[in-house]
Amino acid sequence: MNLTVREAVQETRQDARQDTRQETGVVLRGAELEYRRHGDCWVSPVAGPHIGAWHSTVEAVRIPAGRQWSPPGAAAAEQVAVVLAGAGVGTVGYEISRMRAASALYSPVGSPYSLSAGDREMTVYVWSAVPSSGGTGAAGPARFRSLWNGETWLTPPVASVLFRPGAGRAGLCLRCGIMLPGETLGVRQHEESETVYFVFEGEGQFYLHDRWVELGPGDGVFAPPGVRHGARNPHTGRLASRFVVFGGSVAELPSYLHDGVPDL
Repeated sequence: MNLTVREAVQETRQDARQDTRQETGVVLRGAELEYRRHGDCWVSPVAGPHIGAWHSTVEAVRIPAGRQWSPPGAAAAEQVAVVLAGAGVGTVGYEISRMRAASALYSPVGSPYSLSAGDREMTVYVWSAVPSSGGTGAAGPARFRSLWNGETWLTPPVASVLFRPGAGRAGLCLRCGIMLPGETLGVRQHEESETVYFVFEGEGQFYLHDRWVELGPGDGVFAPPGVRHGARNPHTGRLASRFVVFGGSVAELPSYLHDGVPDL
């Protein structure tokens, strides 16, 4: 197929933007999400091929009061969902649990899931990853957790792992970092995995590539393999509050899950 000059220029510019994103990462602003109707719910893409994320996708889903999110084909991929606001009920296979802000669920390959909102709208961020090799993940981690009750390292700042990847899966995991005023989670890079992190609570900063950026609830960052990233709570004083972030990575099993060193 022959391209017009205008189409060729647009394609070149798009390729250049993709190259830049792979070198520096992307800041994700919750206020800039564009929701579209999907059945009874509203969905916005957050991370995926459109920003250079090739191993996983993240979608923001708004579930109206009394409605249900049960995406078709979900059983073909790993799914992790975190509730940012609202409350309701989550199901994974035959397991069921109440869900509220900070609740998270893990749905392994081969197991459908659903989220039902209660008497007000529920907002969730959903990770999805297709395994690069076989396996249904039947002996995987717990299906339901909270950002507050993962496997926690108690040395400040608190860092926890809610869901760990396992053999035969895509390597999707979920972590949470809780920073009190003045605390920092280490700035580092992962050579073999993409990382997508969001703010759950408070105002703070994320390090991405070569700079610190201010982020609030619902905002996040995408760090491609090899891009330095981290988080900190720069605020001090009597009115300063904690800064809570959550997210995960997809690709090869990161080494820190073997050696027990908390990081982002």
